[in-house]
Amino acid sequence: MKKKLIIIISILVLLPFLAIFCSNAIIKNAASKKNYNDVTVIPHNKVGLVLGTTNKLVNGSPNPYYVHRINATVALYNAKKIDFILVSGDNGSKYYNEPDTFKRALVKEGIPADKIFLDYAGFRTLDSMVRAHLVFGLDRVTVISQQFHNERAIYLAEKKGLKAIGFNAIDLEGKAGLKVQTREYLARVKVFVDLLLNTEPKFYGDKIIIE
Repeated sequence: MKKKLIIIISILVLLPFLAIFCSNAIIKNAASKKNYNDVTVIPHNKVGLVLGTTNKLVNGSPNPYYVHRINATVALYNAKKIDFILVSGDNGSKYYNEPDTFKRALVKEGIPADKIFLDYAGFRTLDSMVRAHLVFGLDRVTVISQQFHNERAIYLAEKKGLKAIGFNAIDLEGKAGLKVQTREYLARVKVFVDLLLNTEPKFYGDKIIIE
């Protein structure tokens, strides 16, 4: 009896690690040939979907993830690999508005304002991908974020009927990116929970045509 109890406890302890390992492996494998680092070889798509993040860290300094996503979006647009940009992010309050912040930065970098569309209800990556397909009417898209984020976004997109490739913004290595990378493992497990429960975006709304 004691031996059986030990086996059961061991299995219960190992289950979370197994879930993390399997989720990570499935998502990474599914996106392995759909992510690009070189702007010269990535295929053209009408729309580039940049995933929002805060522009400042807690200490007030610029958020490197934000800066690198801006730079990647500008590089992709200037190389004529996308014609329009859809910024999807959190607009949780009048004091926090990711899409507007991204747009101001992109316009400052020389991208015409009429080429930029905003999704104010991209509260989660799931919301961003589903809304890009169902609200903004996209059948295919180039996702712009760091590679770890692109992999998860691509997997979610294709499960929701949206063909996606990713353009990888520069990532952070070592201790600087450890916290985000650790959180990403848990987010990948959550992907399968959301798919199992058929979780939907917080908002849908009227359709918007990007043209």
